[in-house]
Amino acid sequence: MQLVFFASSFCEPCIQTRAVLDQASKLVPALKIAELDVARDTAEAERAGIRTTPTVVVLDSQNAEVFRAEGVPSLNQVLVALAKAV
Repeated sequence: MQLVFFASSFCEPCIQTRAVLDQASKLVPALKIAELDVARDTAEAERAGIRTTPTVVVLDSQNAEVFRAEGVPSLNQVLVALAKAV
């Protein structure tokens, strides 16, 4: 399962999101997190339809989106989304 985290360097909520995702990765060791900077990774951000940071996208094994959160997600939201991706 994979989680894509779209962030920007000037984004205060992105710092909070990193902390939530760090907790999730400790609880789900198989989790792979890809952090993309929307200013640097513009093509990927456009392809994913990113309108705001932070945005967290959870993908299943077929790379289909099963969850998207704009803003800071709760740990519970992330864990439920990861369960849907299995």
